[in-house]
Amino acid sequence: MSLERIIEFGAWIVMAIALIYYVPKEKFRDSILIFFFKQLLTWFSGILVVQWNLIVYPVRLFASAVNTSFTFEFFVYPGICVLFNLYFPEHRSLLRKAIHYVIYTSGITVFEVVLENYTNLIKYIHWSWYWTWITLFLTFMASRYFYRWFRGDFTRQAVPVAEHPRTRR
Repeated sequence: MSLERIIEFGAWIVMAIALIYYVPKEKFRDSILIFFFKQLLTWFSGILVVQWNLIVYPVRLFASAVNTSFTFEFFVYPGICVLFNLYFPEHRSLLRKAIHYVIYTSGITVFEVVLENYTNLIKYIHWSWYWTWITLFLTFMASRYFYRWFRGDFTRQAVPVAEHPRTRR
């Protein structure tokens, strides 16, 4: 078995265990929503960067079906995004929130750069690590805002009918 296949197999196992272990049962529905939303973003952006010859994935699962990395674009990144959102420091300082973004984004970027330099899982053509960092940051931000919107964080508290000024008698 090649190094690339070992890494892909390991990524599936580690991510599956992390999701099973770290996603609370009461947040299972939320995790599915986040996972699918991140998949939507990575599917679209992954296909674009491959079609525009910015990145190539020489070794990948389902090589005849898709030119992007199925393992990372469709499972690992969305799984990490679930953990990013479920463990986001919601009621902490702006600095702590920014650090949360930087840690997740930088961690994935460093991992991808290592893969790019030492394996055939990914090869940059007209791409660089900072584009990875920027796109990850933006997709984490998009998933965060989508999740907050879905939870209703952006809606104002409804005024009960009995207390509404127009309904008083």
